[in-house]
Amino acid sequence: MQREVVTPNDFTGLDQVEGRTIAFERRYNETARPFRWKFTPADLEDLLARIERHEQKEHHFQQPAGRGHQPVALPTAV
Repeated sequence: MQREVVTPNDFTGLDQVEGRTIAFERRYNETARPFRWKFTPADLEDLLARIERHEQKEHHFQQPAGRGHQPVALPTAV
């Protein structure tokens, strides 16, 4: 709606913003048509699995070398 109806510094008052917004809503509701989603639940599951694998790879490569090893305690002077 912002690109089609409202642009910065286009109005002198809030009543103009309200009027244009209401006019847009009425016009849109008269011409709007339902659309058919092409992105299925299976597509979503696949996308989420790919994101998960990608994040795991990133996490694996960000681990410092020698991970899993505990630091060695240095002897302290008494």
